Amino acid sequence: MYATDRRQNDLLAYNPPATIAADELDRYWKGVLSSYAQKPLDITREQLKSPFPALRVERLTYKGSDDTPIHGLFLLPQQQTADEKPPCIIIYPGYTGDKGLPERYAAWLLLGYAVLAVDARGQSGETGNLLTWETGSAKGWVSQGIRQKENSYYHAVTMDAVRAVDAAAMQPEIEASRIAVYGGSQGGGLALLAASLNPKVSAVIADIPNMCHMDYGIMHSTGSLTEIAQYVKRYPEQLSSVLETIAHFDLLNLADRIKAPVLMSVGWKDTVCLPETVYAVYNRIRSHKQINDYPFSGHEVSEYQTRAAIEFLKEAFKRA
Repeated sequence: MYATDRRQNDLLAYNPPATIAADELDRYWKGVLSSYAQKPLDITREQLKSPFPALRVERLTYKGSDDTPIHGLFLLPQQQTADEKPPCIIIYPGYTGDKGLPERYAAWLLLGYAVLAVDARGQSGETGNLLTWETGSAKGWVSQGIRQKENSYYHAVTMDAVRAVDAAAMQPEIEASRIAVYGGSQGGGLALLAASLNPKVSAVIADIPNMCHMDYGIMHSTGSLTEIAQYVKRYPEQLSSVLETIAHFDLLNLADRIKAPVLMSVGWKDTVCLPETVYAVYNRIRSHKQINDYPFSGHEVSEYQTRAAIEFLKEAFKRA
């Protein structure tokens, strides 16, 4: 047996315990989702100029967690007909990223899919952040409101992602029974969160996902979770309340809610989304699942993985 085989076996056997009681988590999310079901999305669409004649490009805006207007690009291949509605793939950005320009999504559009690419609130896109919190925070975004789960950045960005699925499902041009969620790093975490909390999701692609096994990540990750670590370094007496907050959004505790088929990827040399954190979540998913290991890759997504995602989604949409 090679060292790579032993490493993979160790990861497949890695099964840390949940960090919150299941009934407590159920009560929290049942209340949150019930409350948001009554809140209108107030969707608006505005056509944008584009150099691509075969593509309809629009800015789609919907109300997120706290009525923050979340801006996205809604992209439709022009060859669609009323009788053949395309599936839709919702794409979430990595940390500090944004929805970008339409050409970023050429591969999905060439497959005939509609795309809804959304910003993450307050990060580098067009979307602001109306979240209010009563305490200070470290640099960045994820420690905002970290002592109060209902007013935390994690709560807000999670519900923004969940409501993106609802917004896509309401668009008359797409086939609402075939909605996929996709992203890398932060975007991969948001895709998994959306799938765990919104039954409209029919397929998930989560590359090198964040927000996995977060209690481990704050000790070892070199990515956004260092902001949480810096906050607790400044306020060590808040460690318990911080861990209690993030447990509500940790995919370690939510993964078993996912019903849709899942494709994940992991780089064994990734110091941002460590393989232990990714596998801790993967091992808890009960739906049809696949993970692609890249033993010599860090925090990156290769063309090989992108091709694998394309093939996975084609099959998933056939079954939807």
